Amino acid sequence: MSLLPESLEAPQVVEVNWADRWQVYHRLQELAIPCECEMSQPLRVNINDSITAIQVWSVCQQLLAPRNNLISWLQRCWQNS
Repeated sequence: MSLLPESLEAPQVVEVNWADRWQVYHRLQELAIPCECEMSQPLRVNINDSITAIQVWSVCQQLLAPRNNLISWLQRCWQNS
């Protein structure tokens, strides 16, 4: 999955599995991140700043990363706090 946009002007295509893209889309909508997901089209997200890019990455990780990766990430967060 590539989330680093070449240009921040146009919506960026976020490559996620077709079966998962609606769940990612709805979560981004809840976070008020402008995005569109039309039938038979890829998920497009307006990534206008680094915070939005991190939020999009985080949503994708939470929904798509293997469980053991999420556990390791959470443990590292606890150790650093």
